[in-house]
Amino acid sequence: MKLIHSPGARPLIATATAVMSVLALSGVFATASTPGADSRLTNDNPASGGYVSNYNMNHPAAPVAKDATLAECSRSRGRQNEPSVAVDPRDTDVIVGSSNDYCGVYNDGLDTDGSPIPSGPIWLGYYRSQNAGASFRSSLVPGYPGDNTPYAARSGLRTASAGDPVLAWDADGRLFVGTETSDDPAGSLKTFGDVGVATFVNPAGPTGATINDGKEFQRSVIVDRGSSAPFLLGQFNDKTAIEVDRTQSPCSDNVYFAYSRFNGNLGNSIQFARSTNHGATFSHPTKVSASVHGVQFADIAVTANGHVYVTYRQFTAQGNQTDAVIIVKSTNCGRTFTKPRVLQTFTPYDAQDVSVTGGSARDCGDFDSACESGYTFFRRDSQVRSTADQQAKVGDETVYVAYDATVPGTQTPTGSTYGSVGSGVGSQGGV
Repeated sequence: MKLIHSPGARPLIATATAVMSVLALSGVFATASTPGADSRLTNDNPASGGYVSNYNMNHPAAPVAKDATLAECSRSRGRQNEPSVAVDPRDTDVIVGSSNDYCGVYNDGLDTDGSPIPSGPIWLGYYRSQNAGASFRSSLVPGYPGDNTPYAARSGLRTASAGDPVLAWDADGRLFVGTETSDDPAGSLKTFGDVGVATFVNPAGPTGATINDGKEFQRSVIVDRGSSAPFLLGQFNDKTAIEVDRTQSPCSDNVYFAYSRFNGNLGNSIQFARSTNHGATFSHPTKVSASVHGVQFADIAVTANGHVYVTYRQFTAQGNQTDAVIIVKSTNCGRTFTKPRVLQTFTPYDAQDVSVTGGSARDCGDFDSACESGYTFFRRDSQVRSTADQQAKVGDETVYVAYDATVPGTQTPTGSTYGSVGSGVGSQGGV
């Protein structure tokens, strides 16, 4: 295990033992606990209560009938991936999760051969617990195609699909959900490539009972539009991150959003936007990766004095650019950032193979997804995650950065086309 403990963005590589020493000095200990029972977030079968609209969650006395998507979600036992979860800092009984939820994909009945028609939406889940995770109610973020509730009109998204959820709370009961949205409602090959943010609030406002924090869908807005070109060409935005300033600094309540902007064959960049009005609008995006190309997996950390740090992965490219953790810093509430600096270089752990149809492959399966190695594996890359203690002593600029990479010295031939460092070269991965 490696952790970059970065006071003021000065890198220091510390072993797990050293990190434990730091925690002990601060009087914080990780104590043993008895795991609780697993809780299902997606109640996608009739026996578990099914899905309910967010509108009905907030208006139980005047419910709206389930639309075709929620009805299908309530029985489909479909798949979900890329989950995210966040605990309300005002009330730890309140937990909200999300995912790419495929539960409504087969909401359009059967074709002439009796097979389900996969024309329904892939959308953001909204899974809510008010008992510290003992149980959850399942829903979708409003605004999906076919949403028949009054909340549908509050959505500013323009696409037929939404996913890649990232979640963050402010200190006043608001929950912010970042997303990448893509498919064309008209069914064309366009990939819109938008990114946006949804806001959920306490129906009674910041002074309301905290058990209702983040319960009511208020709005969703587009932060940056893609160029709507087919086959992921043109501008396409993806790989989102979100954080909120919960400090007592002048930046308090700012919502920060970062993501990768892909520009076809012209490279990509890390973009950053901020909201100073609780997610109602966002600033024009700012490029924070400067001249660095081949960048993804942004994350955001806010320190106790309101300083904003954005970390991301840099990929090996022509010239002197190597795989590395990069960091930039803002001391003015996200208005401007320092130039990128390398925090740590590393050897990546990126699954890869050769497709049976030719060319490289980042995931492998069966039929047209098969690879020459014969292996089945999901797409995965070395990524960067960062956070900071917003309740630390003012002036504490510690940022905690974790990344998964190849353990140095473990590279070995795989005897196949599969590899984690390159085709045919495997390694041991570590954090």
